[in-house]
Amino acid sequence: MFARLTIVQIKKDGLDEANKLFAESVIPAAKQQKGYIALYLLTDRATGKGISVGFWESEADAMANEQSGYYQEQVGKFKDLMTAPPIREGYEVSVRG
Repeated sequence: MFARLTIVQIKKDGLDEANKLFAESVIPAAKQQKGYIALYLLTDRATGKGISVGFWESEADAMANEQSGYYQEQVGKFKDLMTAPPIREGYEVSVRG
């Protein structure tokens, strides 16, 4: 299993809009991607920081949806809500509980 994290800084007054967009648009689109397992959004209302954690069956599945443009399209939905460019990181899931 592979996890992709996207770390964003959202305008504090845009968190509710970002949450709604993530739930109503990003998650349904992710569910259509090959290898999709789960997707979560973590937010800190005090700072506006958000962390999206997506789980994929393999690193190849996660990379394939980046190469297809899917990932960039999803991040682009938040361009007016972000105060800084997103940071993307990927990790092998070593232990699962």
